[in-house]
This record gives sequence, C-alpha cells and structure tokens, in this order.
Amino acid sequence: MAVRDAHGGLEAGDETSSSHRVAGRLSARRGQGRMAFLDLVDRSGRIQLQARVDELGEESLERLLGLDLGDLIGVDGVAFATRRGELTLRVASYSVLAKSLRPPPEKHHGLQDVETRFRHRELDLIANAEARELFIRRARVITEIRRFLDQEGFIEVETPVLQSQYGGALARPFTTHFNALDRDFYLRIATELYLKRLIVGGLERVYELGKDFRNEGLSPKHNPEFTMVEWYEAYADYLAVAERFERLMASLGIPGPWKRERVIEAIEARTGIDVMAHHDRDALAERMRAAGLDLPDDESWAGLVDELVSKHVEPTLTEPTLLLDYPVELSPFAKSHRSDPGLVERFEAYVGGMEIANAFTELNDPDEQRVRFEAAGQPADEAFLSALEHGMPPTGGIGIGIDRLVMALSGKRSIREVVLFPAMRD
Repeated sequence: MAVRDAHGGLEAGDETSSSHRVAGRLSARRGQGRMAFLDLVDRSGRIQLQARVDELGEESLERLLGLDLGDLIGVDGVAFATRRGELTLRVASYSVLAKSLRPPPEKHHGLQDVETRFRHRELDLIANAEARELFIRRARVITEIRRFLDQEGFIEVETPVLQSQYGGALARPFTTHFNALDRDFYLRIATELYLKRLIVGGLERVYELGKDFRNEGLSPKHNPEFTMVEWYEAYADYLAVAERFERLMASLGIPGPWKRERVIEAIEARTGIDVMAHHDRDALAERMRAAGLDLPDDESWAGLVDELVSKHVEPTLTEPTLLLDYPVELSPFAKSHRSDPGLVERFEAYVGGMEIANAFTELNDPDEQRVRFEAAGQPADEAFLSALEHGMPPTGGIGIGIDRLVMALSGKRSIREVVLFPAMRD
C-alpha cells in the first residue's frame, strides 16, 4: 500500500528511480525464460513484480522462478508502470523468508469450504481478500469504540475473568477449578457487577472491552466465547446512554436517528396480545394459544414475554431500532420506570433483525436488588450488594456485542464469519 500511495500518478510506461523494500507471499507467476511477472500479496493487497535476467542473472532468476506459490519472500526493487499501466516493482534482489511446505488454497475461486475456512482461518485469510478486509474492519471498529469512549471522558479498566461468583446476566457459566485456592471458579458471563462497584468507588465513567463466556448453545447469533464492551456512567439514565450510543453508532457507520418503540406496544402491534393485561403465566399462555402461537415448554410469564419478543418482534426490526421499557420480570438489574409501574428503564438496540446492545438505568437500591436476585433465582452477590450499600449514584449502563455489531456492519448472517477462530463441533 505504501508503494501504491507513493506512485499513484504514474502513467502507462512511466519509469522511476524510486527503490522500495517489500515482503509478502507469492500468489501467482506468469512467464518464464528471461523475464517473468510474479504477484506478491500482504495484508494491504497485491503488487506485481517483474523479474529479468539482466537484473538478477540467470541463476538467481531461475531460483526465484523455482519457488513455490505460498513461499514468503523479501524484495528490493524499483517502481515503474507497465505498458498496460500496472504499478510494478522491477526486482533488483530478493531473499526467501519462509518456505511453504503445503500447497496454498486454490487461487481463482478462493477457499469456499466453510468447515475449512472456520477451522483453519489462516487459509481463509491467505485465499480470500474479503476475509482479510473483514477482520481488519473488525479491528478498526474496536479501535474506534475505544477512541470514542476515551474522548468522552471514560477510562478503560480490567476486571476479573475468573470469578468466584458469576453474575450480571442470566446464563450458565463455564466452571473451572482454582488449584491454589482449592475452590471452583467461573469464567465471567458479564463485566457488569464489577464495573458498577467501580462507579461506587468514584471512577464515574468506566468501560471494559473484552471476552465473556456463556456455556450455552451455538447458533448463527451465539458463540459461547464472545466479545463485549460495557460502559457505565454516573449521574446518567438510559436516555442519556441512548443518546451516546446513537452517536457512537454514527461514528461506526450506522447513522441515526434510531426508531424507538416501547416493548409492550411492539408485542401488541405484531401479535394483538397485551402482555400486561395477562400478567400471570397461565393467562398469557391461554391468550397465546388463542392467537395460534406456539408455546415453549415450562416457561414462566417472563419467558413467554421473551418468546414473544424474540419470535415476533425481533425479526421485524430490520431498521436501527431501540426497544424500550421492559417488564421488571425480564430485567433484574434495571431501575423501576419513573412513571410506569411494572416496567423498568431499559432498552435493547436492534439492527438487521438482531439485538446488538442492552442498556439500563441501573438499579442502585441494595434492598430492591436483593429481592430481584431472589426473584430471578440467582444467588445474591454479597460483595456487589455491600458496594451498593455504600451508595451508588444514579447510573446508566450498556453492553454492546462486538461480534453482532460487526455482523451488522458487514452484512454477515453468521457469528462464525466474524470470529477469527469460532468454537466448532468435532
């Protein structure tokens, strides 16, 4: 790319005296005898090389043309444009940097086999320029998120990945044994509770970008190991978080304004069911049967509401949409709504029919939080509750799924496409 930037104005047939040193993988070879052209590829793209006997000598040229496709070489050469106008380096010298002992993927059609692409991502990256561009874009998305939050006055922190008690979401954890302490620990399912303890401690604007782990199923939208960014801001509510979220999305290429719907009204508009008017499990189940809707087995009232959202609302949210104001039973960490009893101040963000973010006005009443833990069937995190008892200021928080965000930005329909090395079945 640096060579191309330096010679963007060359016309067909132009010569230069500019020398450049490049390195990459041999991907193609054309011609033989006294002159040949080769293609050299690195992460920034492809450049053509011209190898001539009068520059290299017969033995060196023969050795270069005898290299295998896939071999890595370093080249010193002079830039010029061919008669067809292609920027090319005339090879003055070269060295072999690494030998490819296996044949490269077939070059003309790229690597197509999905299993091979995901299990051996290095071959996917060698063969498919689109794959390289996707993961470069993912890296730039993460860089921009950090830049945005740093500029907004947040500080990046690191909290434990191995936790003695998991929490911050309703999910099954991965369990391991901590030998030195002789006790079981868990891979974190969320960073939420530790980050809110930092809000109590006065850091006021914090974020963490890293891996979470949930020992649950695989699907086009779920991978047990996934990347999240969570941020928390003191003296803010979910509406302030929504405003900042929309500005971040605009900086990443999803411009607003985002459509806004209340979740209860969104369900009723699509199914005809007012879930708050059928506020117990049996009544809601009967109403769903009357509407001809499938019921999951052994679900609570909250589970039935979640089913209505995921099956009948979520797929319709193709345009960027914030779904607001959830029932309290679905949101154990969100603050009660300031004007609507039974609801909490929460939004989820959807784009392309997929949830990419979840945000709250955070619950900061330790007594109410204890009750919520019990109602959700979760063990109370006493360290977190103790922190709340010291007083947590009004706080807004959000978690954004990086993998799904990259899916939305790149138009991919499977999370395995945007994870370098996704979990795979044997």
